[in-house]
Amino acid sequence: MPYVFGGLILVNAAVLISYLFFQQPSSTESLKQAQVELVNPIAFTNNSKYLPPLIGDKE
Repeated sequence: MPYVFGGLILVNAAVLISYLFFQQPSSTESLKQAQVELVNPIAFTNNSKYLPPLIGDKE
């Protein structure tokens, strides 16, 4: 019986490794969106001039 169990573990490991090795990576929607954002970065506006002064500042 231990030989059958060991054999099943080895077969399971071989199937898992072959599946992971031969499976083609699929692009998900979030990956495609991130790639588009990297190519077309978002616009940045500096809003620091609208911040109130720090407490204790004499300006």
